[in-house]
Amino acid sequence: MAVLLCCAFVFAQQAPQPPPPDNPAPPAGSSQSNTSPPSNPFKGKNKPVPSFLIIGTVFDEKALSFPGVEVRIRLHDEKKFRWQTETNSRGEFAVRVPPGYGYEVVVHAKNYKDQSKTVDSKVDVQQRLSIVLEPTTQPKTGAKQ
Repeated sequence: MAVLLCCAFVFAQQAPQPPPPDNPAPPAGSSQSNTSPPSNPFKGKNKPVPSFLIIGTVFDEKALSFPGVEVRIRLHDEKKFRWQTETNSRGEFAVRVPPGYGYEVVVHAKNYKDQSKTVDSKVDVQQRLSIVLEPTTQPKTGAKQ
């Protein structure tokens, strides 16, 4: 009983921690207002949160899901790829990009032809792709010619 009373006394003596200080609002005449977003979402410190989702599944020529395939995404009018990922164990991928632009999705796997799809992020909030890869060489069937 004495231990409980001592613990209660110790806790009662501790002062509550003060709340964190609020950031004061800048004066009305201040020029440090950051209310306007940057004109180009790809440059500057205040990048908007991407909200367009490109999701898809990659299949091989036998219609089986294809894990470990490289998926690269770029703006439609650029040569440089801005996003890159790989398909998971079920051949699926998902990448968030800024809305309002046209994108090109390029899928690459060894011994397969590269596949390319265009995505328009101006219309919806996401786009689902199904991509079937074709082998670069025809498989041997064993038949003599």
